[in-house]
Amino acid sequence: MAEYKLILPSMGEGVMEATIINWMYNEGDTVQEDESVVEIATDKVDSDVPTPVSGKIVKILKQKDEVAKVGEPIAILEVEGEMGADGAVHEQEQAPKSHNEVTTEIPDVTPQDIQELQKPLEKTAETTPQDIENERYLSPLVRSIVKEENISAAEIEKIVGSGAENRITKEDILSYLSTRGTQSAEAKPAVTTAPAAKPVASAQPAAAAAPIASGTTTAAGDEVIPMDRVRKIIAEAMVNSKRTAPHVTSFIETDVTNVVKWRNKNKALFEKRDGEKLTFMPIFVRAVVKAIQDYPMINVSVDGDKIIKKKNINIGMATALPDGNLIVPVIKNADQLSLSGLAKAINDLAYRARNKQLKPDDTQGATYTISNIGSFGNLMGTPIIPQPQVAILAVGAIVKKPSVVETPEGDMIAIRHQMFMSHSYDHRVVDGSLGGLFLKKVHDNLENWDISTEI
Repeated sequence: MAEYKLILPSMGEGVMEATIINWMYNEGDTVQEDESVVEIATDKVDSDVPTPVSGKIVKILKQKDEVAKVGEPIAILEVEGEMGADGAVHEQEQAPKSHNEVTTEIPDVTPQDIQELQKPLEKTAETTPQDIENERYLSPLVRSIVKEENISAAEIEKIVGSGAENRITKEDILSYLSTRGTQSAEAKPAVTTAPAAKPVASAQPAAAAAPIASGTTTAAGDEVIPMDRVRKIIAEAMVNSKRTAPHVTSFIETDVTNVVKWRNKNKALFEKRDGEKLTFMPIFVRAVVKAIQDYPMINVSVDGDKIIKKKNINIGMATALPDGNLIVPVIKNADQLSLSGLAKAINDLAYRARNKQLKPDDTQGATYTISNIGSFGNLMGTPIIPQPQVAILAVGAIVKKPSVVETPEGDMIAIRHQMFMSHSYDHRVVDGSLGGLFLKKVHDNLENWDISTEI
C-alpha cells in the first residue's frame, strides 16, 4: 500500500488559494479515478476537484471552510499496487532506495562538495522565511484593497487574521479599514500619563455607535437574510471598483433594424446546422471587438501610475445565475473567432455558468465586459466597471419605435428597432472623447450591419 497526497490544483492566473466548501466523501470512503471529491470556491468561481487516482480517503487535511493554497495537500489517499509515473508517493519503496544511495555515494563526497552543497541550502534558509512573511496568504482581492488603501506592511502585521492559520480574510481587512482612524486616535491616550484618561473615556460613545452606523433597524415581521459567499464577493468588488475608478457614463441610441433582420434570417438555419441558438450577443461582441481594434486604449488596465495595454481581446460576459447572483465568464481571444465561433463560445459559457460547471480559468483575464441588461426588459443602466478593466458596455432592450429615416427622396417616419447603449469608463485614463468615440464606433458597427453577412 502507498499513500497519495491529493493537492489543490492550479485554477488559473491570479488564483493562489481556495476555500473548501464541501467534501463529497468522508474519511474511509473509496473513490474512483477522475471522480470529483471536493467542492472549492475562489474569488472568481466555484468548482470541483477530481482525484487522478483510485483509492481510499484515509485523512482529510483541509476541513470545510478552511483555506488551502494552490499546490498544498488537502487529503491523503491510500492506493494499491504500483503507481508508476502518475505522481503517487511510494514511501515503502523509496525508503530502502534512499538508504542504498546514501551508503554507496557518501564515500565519494569530498569536503569541497559538502561546502558547495551547503551554499544553496544556506541561501534557501535565508530567503524562505522572508518569502512566507511577504506572502502571508493574502488573496488577490485583499491585496488589491491593501494596495488601494495604502496599508503599510507594519499595519498588516498588526491585523489579526480570522482565517485558517491566522490568514487575513477580506472581512478582516474591511473591518480594519472601518476602524482605522479610530484605532490611531485611541492609540495616543494609551501611551500618555494618568490625567489623559478622560479623552479615552470620551471615545466610548463613538465605539458604541459603530454598530448603529453600519447596520439598520428592523421591525416586526422583517426577515434578515445573511449574504451568501458569492454575494459578499460581488458586494466587495463593486464597492472596490467605485472606490478605485471615477466612473463616467455615456449613452447612445442605436437603430439595430438590420441586426434584427439578419438574426431572423439566420437563426433557424444556424440552429439546424449547428444545433445552437443564435442570440444577439455574438453580434454585440463582434461590434465591440471591431471598435476595440480601432480604439485599443479602451483595452487597457491601470497599475498605479502605469497603463497596461492588453495584446489579447478577451470579452467578459456578465451572466445572471439562477440564485440571483452574477458571474462574468470570459470569451478568450474574441477577435480570432468567427460569428459562428462566438455564438458557440457564448452559449457554452452561459450554459456552464448557470449549471455551476465553469472552471476557474473561464472567469480570468477579461479585458472588456458587456452586460446585456435588455434581457431583463431594461432600456439603459449605469454599469460598474469590473476591476482592473477600464470600461464596460451595457446594452438595453430592443424595442420598436417610430423614427425619422433619411432617404434620397427625403425624410420619412418609419417603425424601427431601437436600442440604448450605456458605456461606463474609468476617467483616470479614459477621457470623454475616447469613451464617447468608442461608443459611437460600436453604434456605427451595429447600425450599419450588413444583412448579407455569413454566419
